[in-house]
Amino acid sequence: MHTSSASLLKLESLDVCASGRRPLLNAIAFTLSAGERLAVIGPNGCGKSTLLKTLIGERRPASGKIWLAGQPLSAFSRHQRAQRIAYLAQHDEADPGLRVEDYVALGRLPHHGHTTAAQDSAITLAAIADVGLGRQMHARIGTLSGGERQRAALARALAQTPQLLLLDEPTNHLDPLARQRLLMLVRRKGIATIAVLHDLPLVSPFADRVLVLRSGQMVICAPPDVALAPHIVMATFGLESYTLPHPLTGQPVRFFAAPSGA
Repeated sequence: MHTSSASLLKLESLDVCASGRRPLLNAIAFTLSAGERLAVIGPNGCGKSTLLKTLIGERRPASGKIWLAGQPLSAFSRHQRAQRIAYLAQHDEADPGLRVEDYVALGRLPHHGHTTAAQDSAITLAAIADVGLGRQMHARIGTLSGGERQRAALARALAQTPQLLLLDEPTNHLDPLARQRLLMLVRRKGIATIAVLHDLPLVSPFADRVLVLRSGQMVICAPPDVALAPHIVMATFGLESYTLPHPLTGQPVRFFAAPSGA
């Protein structure tokens, strides 16, 4: 469990509206500590991706406040945000002709002028090694599998050396083992992270806290054992939730299933 008390991100009564003033997010409020991992879950269309896009400046809040490292997020220029926040979108339109090394090196662009070429190269190569693409570093992006592309995109985000990492369904295109490995890699990096996740069994091992959204409203923001309580899972997803001991370790494992007879 994360224990740091240093607040990196703070949202106060955040409202976001679509054109025509239709509310997309309403009264969202939470804090994120340095190094803490927050999973964002909820049904399709509940506002998960909208939350991330607001944090990177693609959507403007209708009201409320966002603070980053004690300063209003609106006070940062686009370039300054890119130095502090890395965003891994659901779909990345990378040039298929780019080599993996050159693609990942794009993550260093916000820092040009503040670091040396040698430092940028070392950070790029470390990010590639972190995601296990060392052997593919000279390959073209267009030759990679979907899962390899996803790992390359994560490497580019890590190469930004951000204070805050935003991941929108980062386990897309990955097989079950690769999904667990990717999230555990993010956890080991110790970067404050907000990750939109659809695969509910991955939430508890990854997250320090869970933000549950429904119809743009915040249901709860709490540790996994509280946020994934059976009554919340049923009301939000229509799924039953069970916690059983692992047959080998005895550690609690959470299962999700459609109601009997559904």
